[in-house]
Amino acid sequence: MKFFNDLLEQFRYPDCLFCYQKRQPEASWTALVYGDHSVLCRDCEERLEQLTGELCVKCSRQMEMLEPSYRRGEICYDCWRWEEDPQWKAVLTKNESLYQYNEFLKEIISQYKFRGDYVLANIFKRDIKLKIKQLEPDLIVPIPLSKQRLHERGFNQAEAILIEAELPFISLLTREHSEKQSKKAREERLGQENIFQWNSEEYLTDKSVLILDDIYTTGATIRHAAKIFIEKGAKEVRSLTIARG
Repeated sequence: MKFFNDLLEQFRYPDCLFCYQKRQPEASWTALVYGDHSVLCRDCEERLEQLTGELCVKCSRQMEMLEPSYRRGEICYDCWRWEEDPQWKAVLTKNESLYQYNEFLKEIISQYKFRGDYVLANIFKRDIKLKIKQLEPDLIVPIPLSKQRLHERGFNQAEAILIEAELPFISLLTREHSEKQSKKAREERLGQENIFQWNSEEYLTDKSVLILDDIYTTGATIRHAAKIFIEKGAKEVRSLTIARG
């Protein structure tokens, strides 16, 4: 039955979810084994840039794009500064991102997040599922939205991907409404009160936690969440994002 369900899934979206051109059914072993198929046409699929080459071992930033002064061995200067701060050192083991945040992906995420095109969650579910299978976390936690942001958008973009990928997740935090982290200076990000609050009776002792979010930009949002998980007993916190900004 699973085999036939997987084949039906391949034809669920006969047109590219982004440009609406007809797409050719995928006939690869990966598609048949995992039951997940690209929902983009070949042209759109090729415009998604996988992160390759030398990457920062902490945040997946592409190192070849950096000047020597912005590198510290295998990590970028920004991660080095996070790790030099005693209150943030070792809070986040590593962030892994799937794609470079190029102009094409910006268009997709803008349409997905800000114009409420929920179905675009299916673009990312295959690669998210494959990566999570490799990481094998004990718990997957999507970054929450504030009540105001959730009302504006209609859905949590991180949760939607997990729902479409049929992956289990747990909501452990609530979030205060605040200005976007990317708009704040580094000193503000480091010094502000934690934007998240613990909202669970779950025990994290000796558990590995994977945070899921859409974009890693400054790392502040993810580290604020990770810090709470470490304080609650998690043995390790990693993060997985669609894009590395």
